[in-house]
Amino acid sequence: MSLALALGALALATWLYLVAARGGFWLARERDDREAIPQPNSWPSVVAVVPARNEADVIARSLQSLLRQDYPGSFRIVLVDDSSDDGTAAVASRLEGGERLDIVQGTDLPTGWTGKLWALQQGIQHARASAEEPDYILLTDADIGHAPDNLRALVARADREGRVLVSLMAQLSCTSWPERFLIPAFVFFFQMLYPFAWVAKKERKIAAAAGGCMLVQRAALERVGGIAAIRSEIIDDCALARRLKIEGPIWLGLTRRASSLRPYGGFAEIGRMVSRSAYAQLGYSPLLLLATVAGLALTYLVAPMLALFGSGLAQAAGLGAWLLMAAAFQPMLRFYRVSPLWGLALPAIAAAYTLFTLQSALEVWRGRGGLWKGRMQAMAGDI
Repeated sequence: MSLALALGALALATWLYLVAARGGFWLARERDDREAIPQPNSWPSVVAVVPARNEADVIARSLQSLLRQDYPGSFRIVLVDDSSDDGTAAVASRLEGGERLDIVQGTDLPTGWTGKLWALQQGIQHARASAEEPDYILLTDADIGHAPDNLRALVARADREGRVLVSLMAQLSCTSWPERFLIPAFVFFFQMLYPFAWVAKKERKIAAAAGGCMLVQRAALERVGGIAAIRSEIIDDCALARRLKIEGPIWLGLTRRASSLRPYGGFAEIGRMVSRSAYAQLGYSPLLLLATVAGLALTYLVAPMLALFGSGLAQAAGLGAWLLMAAAFQPMLRFYRVSPLWGLALPAIAAAYTLFTLQSALEVWRGRGGLWKGRMQAMAGDI
């Protein structure tokens, strides 16, 4: 067997496995609008905690979407201003309905904490110091907008299914050319890494969440040690999901009820979003980095190269793998309402993400790992 044929067969076998035996990740079936969830007889109390650092351009829309929730139970909002210098707190203080909104000025970041997690810690402490401790805590980012029924749907699912964590993958901005090229694939790759169907199954160890929208059962959060237990994690949402899944079932799905309010500026900005945590995902391991780059090349690049430049059975195997990956990408492309022809571009998109991953490692080696709003958050002890 020639090397080309062997590579083509391996690439084809990889995609046959991914399509047939990877939890149906590519079907994008785990969504919050697939079924009507019965509502509880009584509605538990909820506090939303929103960490914000220099979010003046979007904070009003984000908080207004929370203030407009049609939730029948007790609901309050805690905004933690994480040392903003753009007037984030001032914008928030002028909102109508502010009687349900507490604004907490964050304190200096302690050693060993990432900025977002320290802000969440302070917000949760503030919420728990009230007369009534909440039954659930909604952890949501300051650049996420929520449909009026989002909290009601989250709580109904958590209550009906006994979930200690219900998380939604917020719909990201996908209007510009760079966004159409990179954003659907970002969610597609995430689902491949963490098949949502497996996340929901008790018998599967795999766990994941999306930090933009996470409804957490307060008692379960306390049992796993609270936010302090993951204080140095850059990929904090998945780290929290792993701990909570030990306490009970979790769920993660796609949604149109929560969406990003801030568009991406272009390739560079999306690249920074990916590279901020890509090397952390690999445990800061050079060996895993090399293995990942080799795996990406085999999975995404071998097939089109053989399909375009190979011959015989090797070319047929490459073409088959390329068509399979293009077909597997279609449900996510439909969710983001972009052309199905982007499926054929998945190898080029994967090449861009490979470069982002290498850039992530390079930034860590330069001492600038996990850069977010002026903070380098890759902990030295993790590298």
